[in-house]
Amino acid sequence: MESTALIKVENLSRFYQNHRAINHLSFTLEAGEVLGFLGPNGAGKSTTMQIITGNLAPSEGQVSINGFDILESPRDAKQQIGYLPEHPPVYRDASVDEYLKYCAQLRRITRQGIPQAMLQAKQSCGLSEVGDRLIGNLSKGYQQRVGIAQAIIHNPPVVILDEPTVGLDPIQIREIRSLIKNLGKERSVILSTHILSEVQATCDRVQIIRQGELIYNASIEVLNRGNERSICVALKNPPTIETLQQLEHVSHVEQKDEHRYHLFFDINSPAEALVKKSVEQDWGLYELTPDQQSLEDLFIELTQHQPTETAAVVES
Repeated sequence: MESTALIKVENLSRFYQNHRAINHLSFTLEAGEVLGFLGPNGAGKSTTMQIITGNLAPSEGQVSINGFDILESPRDAKQQIGYLPEHPPVYRDASVDEYLKYCAQLRRITRQGIPQAMLQAKQSCGLSEVGDRLIGNLSKGYQQRVGIAQAIIHNPPVVILDEPTVGLDPIQIREIRSLIKNLGKERSVILSTHILSEVQATCDRVQIIRQGELIYNASIEVLNRGNERSICVALKNPPTIETLQQLEHVSHVEQKDEHRYHLFFDINSPAEALVKKSVEQDWGLYELTPDQQSLEDLFIELTQHQPTETAAVVES
């Protein structure tokens, strides 16, 4: 079966003198997929995106965009990408229409095709009513919309967004989130952000890099069900951990605080046995909830520890 990957990154490395910013990084972006690209500051995210977009040459490895090698066919490869950097390259003294027309010309859209391209980009980004407004007079949220509009003006199959919601208020963040979801219906998107709730709400898959290496790669569905085989219980008169571990179906127990415990199990939940035993032994069960690990919890867990020889990569 032919691959649907629009971006293929293979064994990518980048050196800055003796410092290795990216270390043999490999991943793909499938058609119609929204990928959350995460990592702590200095992990190599911006370097990776600059290489993918052709703004920086790799020291080793290969990047292909919709079948075009970024080094061998840079013009064709770049035409497949729309890019919004962290600081949008907008001209504050130009109107929205003037700026988008300029961007369309840079993207080699024909003179006859420019009006339609501008119309579609403005409609997609909610800019139809502000075409004659100066960009400098727009709110930060609308300036971000203009930045996204320039990224999709040539209707690329791939859009790369670097911190698209930085500096926005909660209402503007929600609007940009909706816009990103709509973009994902028509094209593939790479989203890099430090607002982890945005990734969990918007993306189909998440990958985390640390010190230039991929340490986690899984679908949001896998992430959301990652801890479905553990429950959190709170007991007024808790027994010993050894007693809890002897409950039917319990594989092991971790104590959270004086009254709360995490009970892990393999297949069947120990909830029924726990309730029965609690009543018999007067443990005073007052809380029983399934564990659910947030992306923030996972991110901190993976990025605060020192790298080991084997990266903690989870395949979707």
